[in-house]
Amino acid sequence: MSHIFKKIFSPNVFIWFYPLLLIIPNIALDFTESYSVLAMISNVLFPLGIYCVVMSLWKNAGRTAALILFFALFYGAFQVVLLFLYGESIIAIDMLLNVATTNVEEASELLVNLASAVVTICVLYIPSLIWGIVLAVKKIFPDKRQRYKIRKLGLWTAAAGIVTIGICYIFVQGFNISKEIFPVNVMRNTVAAVQRTVATENYHKTSDSFSYKATPAHPSDDKEIYMMVIGETSRADNWQILGYDRPTNPLLSKRDDIVAFSKVLSESNTTHKSVPMLMTPLGADNFNDSIYTTKSIITAFKEAGFKTAYFSNQGRNHSFIDFFANEADTTVFLKDDGKNHYDAELTDPVRKTLDAGDNKLFIVLHTYGSHFNYVDRYPAESSVFRPDYVPLAEAKNRDQLINAYNNTIVGTDKLLNDLADILEAEDATSAMLYVSDHGEDIFDDERERFLHASPVPTYYQIHVPMVAWMSSKYKDEYPELFKTAQSYKDKDISSSASLFNTMMDLAGIRSDYVDLTKSLVSPLYETPTRVYLNDYNEKVTLKRAGLRKTDFEQLHKHGISVK
Repeated sequence: MSHIFKKIFSPNVFIWFYPLLLIIPNIALDFTESYSVLAMISNVLFPLGIYCVVMSLWKNAGRTAALILFFALFYGAFQVVLLFLYGESIIAIDMLLNVATTNVEEASELLVNLASAVVTICVLYIPSLIWGIVLAVKKIFPDKRQRYKIRKLGLWTAAAGIVTIGICYIFVQGFNISKEIFPVNVMRNTVAAVQRTVATENYHKTSDSFSYKATPAHPSDDKEIYMMVIGETSRADNWQILGYDRPTNPLLSKRDDIVAFSKVLSESNTTHKSVPMLMTPLGADNFNDSIYTTKSIITAFKEAGFKTAYFSNQGRNHSFIDFFANEADTTVFLKDDGKNHYDAELTDPVRKTLDAGDNKLFIVLHTYGSHFNYVDRYPAESSVFRPDYVPLAEAKNRDQLINAYNNTIVGTDKLLNDLADILEAEDATSAMLYVSDHGEDIFDDERERFLHASPVPTYYQIHVPMVAWMSSKYKDEYPELFKTAQSYKDKDISSSASLFNTMMDLAGIRSDYVDLTKSLVSPLYETPTRVYLNDYNEKVTLKRAGLRKTDFEQLHKHGISVK
């Protein structure tokens, strides 16, 4: 038995086994991605040949595997987790940035529900890594003849891969080795993610001289309070005031001083890109060119003479959002104390700020909204839809997940209703805009997709709720603006394009950066072209973004134009 064990786990077996292990993600991607047959063949032959050659270059094959090819093992494990999570796509730039900007709380909540992926990784990769380390430490080397055989095979395989790649460039439209050959594509994405991270870290320098040259148009002696509320992971399909058949908006549904916009799409399904677009005049068309030099709407209001405040129930994540928050005169992150907080607690710093009695005030709230794990977003006594306890996020538990998710929207409903009442009591010219950064998949169709920020978006991740509220005094002074907003409630809208411009227009702030054709209170409003900001920060159509037939069917069902 000992002889058989040594023979099976010998270095001569290892040198052949390891390249086959590393090629597993390539084979999986051939099934999940829309590659041509030639691209599929290239995606296996070229990397497999390279792995075989590398394994033969040094006699210490264990060290080669554990050190030199560790990057391939790491990328492979990451890719397998991603496929478990989303069912498709390579490791995207945004996914790498999400890892860098996700706090420990979010990561732990997600990992609990990736048990099957973690087990698969442990079974596939950890024993092989240990095997290689043992061979390296004990200096047990494969035979020269075996190294020669695998090198010869590797060279022929890599050569065949290069030939098929060349044929792809000739006959396959749009083929690019840096996008369709794993792990070359992920290495490229890693470099891009590092470059973006470095550029973001230098944001305070590159944006230092930026100015909106903003000026106020409203009377200087009017008391004005404006509020921007940015939601998290809330999708329009589950909002009662947008047609959902369950009472998720028991309070807002009774108000006649709000406008709920039904056909709003976000241009990104990731927080680290959607929120910066909401808080600046940037959209998918100019995000990549200008995000590193543009300050947020907070600076515009400060230039126009407003006191500003930023209150967040998110964790700090070293992204643009943190820089924007620090532009405000007052900045509060509830989670700085390391505890879990409910969005309802955001009303406390709001009240304190209002008590200061500033005549011109602008407040930004960033909620935690409907971010998974849903049951942690609201106190148990506020649970309306039951059962809402979910041991694991799986398709079979969808009913409970939806109940818990709906409870988070009931919480958002109460927060917005309370904020409207608080502002109305101030007897000021006040207005509030709410929009979610993106939506969420909750095992909605045969794809069984879950969560958001996937490299390929879905209808459920980009159709978001947007609500406008104006105080009695505001409507008395500017009645045409409320009527105009009402007339657009069923218009096609891009939240990424319209939030900044609408907020500035509501407040009567003038700037060359304000585009009234994107303001939802302007008679100049124009229906936007539907675009999406993809992983490479390119403006693309929804079809090129990766939406499937079922997504377009949902858009059509809701009367949302995709032109």
